[in-house]
Amino acid sequence: MTDAALPEKLQAITGLFRSAPKALRLQALLEYSRKLPPLAEKYVEHPEFMQPVPECTSPFFLVTEQDAAGGVRLFFKVPEEAPTVRGYAGILHEALDGATPETILNVPNDFYLNMGLTELITPMRLRGMGAILTRLKNEVREKYATAG
Repeated sequence: MTDAALPEKLQAITGLFRSAPKALRLQALLEYSRKLPPLAEKYVEHPEFMQPVPECTSPFFLVTEQDAAGGVRLFFKVPEEAPTVRGYAGILHEALDGATPETILNVPNDFYLNMGLTELITPMRLRGMGAILTRLKNEVREKYATAG
């Protein structure tokens, strides 16, 4: 997979991770976990609107909304006690929040394998990352396939 297949923001993030020393990659992932915005109050009060990602070892829930410009807004619920998964969610949010449905659907399913995380994160957690992107793409496909 080449970075050229990635949206610009995601390309920049994956390049940063890949070029950073191992210790800094883990720090960057933890920084993204802190950058993940808090869950919107309407979803805190109504978690039934969120989709679970049961393949993820940590409790992970997501929901999307389309904004007025046609972009997809991302909302993730990830426990503080799961910093690597929160970090991955933070990366997805930073790179894809507000992107078009087509942009999200075109993200390669395994882009995260090119970030140098395989030596930092267990294979089970890596599979969870793949499942999160798959669930996100499924939601986007189901909700917005006829919208555009």
